[in-house]
Amino acid sequence: MDTKQVSLLLVDDDDVEAELVKRSLSKAKIANQVFRARDGEEALKILRGEHETKVNPPYLVLLDLNMPKLNGIEFLDVIRADENLKKTIVFVLTTSDDERDRLAAYERSVAGYVVKSRAGEQFVNLIEMLTHYWRIVEFPS
Repeated sequence: MDTKQVSLLLVDDDDVEAELVKRSLSKAKIANQVFRARDGEEALKILRGEHETKVNPPYLVLLDLNMPKLNGIEFLDVIRADENLKKTIVFVLTTSDDERDRLAAYERSVAGYVVKSRAGEQFVNLIEMLTHYWRIVEFPS
């Protein structure tokens, strides 16, 4: 699969963190299209085609948990109950190292849970892992 076909939807209300993710992807020479939603409500509108931003499959969602309006766990509850979105591949990318959050996320079938690290090495490993993931995983048409 051509990696340029896989889009990323970054769901994060923190402008600094979102910019860090985008810069890290760029630094790793990842040319995949990155879209951003500032909260779970906006992300739902994007995924449902009710927003000016359009994300076509295949895509991955990078989800923060601590957001206003509709937080990450609530967002997961909604998409898992939605027939059209329930198979969405979601990686949690959050500052929360709380075991309850981790369990809640995995109970909602996330593909992975990563605690954000402002220092490079762990984050670089995440970006590399995501790159390998979408290069080898077969996405549905």
